[in-house]
Amino acid sequence: MTKKPLVALLLLCSLTAQADDVMKKEKDGTYVINTTTLAQDVEGYNGPTPVEIYIKKNTLVKVVMLKSQETPKYNARVKQLMLPRYEGVKVTKKSTPAVDGVTGATFTSNAVKENVRRGLEYYWKHK
Repeated sequence: MTKKPLVALLLLCSLTAQADDVMKKEKDGTYVINTTTLAQDVEGYNGPTPVEIYIKKNTLVKVVMLKSQETPKYNARVKQLMLPRYEGVKVTKKSTPAVDGVTGATFTSNAVKENVRRGLEYYWKHK
């Protein structure tokens, strides 16, 4: 095999593997979107702030923060005060849920909102 087709094949496999890591469908019909690779450029105060978004029947079940370099105190505030506001919200192709950020954790809140926006955009394109 020559170099060009081999490189193309490896690139295609890499992209396919990356896409499979973004969204999966569980047996009960819940979609889980992981924004780790989807929103690598979205940063809170100390770096990327990936989340997992759980959606069933076009309703947000929950949003879970994944491992990040954010200050634990601010992560805890976002987890406690912001993430529960997403639960039970219907999602549509045209809108992203309007959830207020957490005072004192503005960078983290904004990063989480952008991760959710991108995750929902991906959900509607690939569902």
